[in-house]
Amino acid sequence: MNTAHTDTNAVAANQAKMFKHGAILGLFCLGFGLLLAVTNDIAEEDIAARAVEDKQNSLSQVLPDGIHDNNPVTDTVTLKNAEGRELTVFLAKKGGKVTGVAYEIFGSGYAGEIKLMMGVDADGKVLGVRALAHKETPGLGDKIEVKKTDWIERFTGLSLGKPAVERWKVKKDGGDFDQFAGATITPRGVVGAVRHGLEFFAENKSKLIKAD
Repeated sequence: MNTAHTDTNAVAANQAKMFKHGAILGLFCLGFGLLLAVTNDIAEEDIAARAVEDKQNSLSQVLPDGIHDNNPVTDTVTLKNAEGRELTVFLAKKGGKVTGVAYEIFGSGYAGEIKLMMGVDADGKVLGVRALAHKETPGLGDKIEVKKTDWIERFTGLSLGKPAVERWKVKKDGGDFDQFAGATITPRGVVGAVRHGLEFFAENKSKLIKAD
C-alpha cells in the first residue's frame, strides 16, 4: 500500500474542502455586505426625507402659505450672523418677490442651547417663532413649546420697534415679556434670541429682500 500517495490525496481533499468552505464564506460575506450597503442607502434616504419633512413642517408654522408660491425649503441663501455662525435663510417668494424669510435662531437656556425657527416678513415683522430643540426642564422651561402653552406665539406681529429695543427683555429684567413661574432663564434666552434674530434681519435686509 502506497502511504505517501494516500497522504497526498488526503491533503488534496482537505485543501479542496477548505477552498470550498472559504469560497462559500466569501460569497456570504459579499452578499451580506451588499445587503448592508443597500439597507444603509435606503436608511439614509429615509432620514433625509424625514429631515426635509421636519423642515417643511417647521417652516409652515413661521411662513404662512398665503405669502409664497415657491418652496422655501429649496429656495435659500447662506449668511453669517453677528457671531460668525452660518445661517441658512429660507426665502418665501410670491411672483418672484421675497415676501418673508425664515432662519434658525439660538438662545441660552437653563440646560443648554435652545434652537428655534423664526419667520420675518419683508418689513421686519415677526411671522412666527417655534422651538426646534432644547433640553429645558419638563413642566417649566418646556413651556416655550407651542404644544405646551401659547407663550411663544406672543412674538407674532412684533418687531424691533414694537416694543422698543430696550424693552426686549423679560419683565424681571425691566422688559415687556412674561417669564414663567419658577423659570426665568429659559424665556430670557428666547426673548434674547428673537431680538438678535430681528437685528440679523435688519442688518441683512437689503441682501435678503433682493435675493434671487
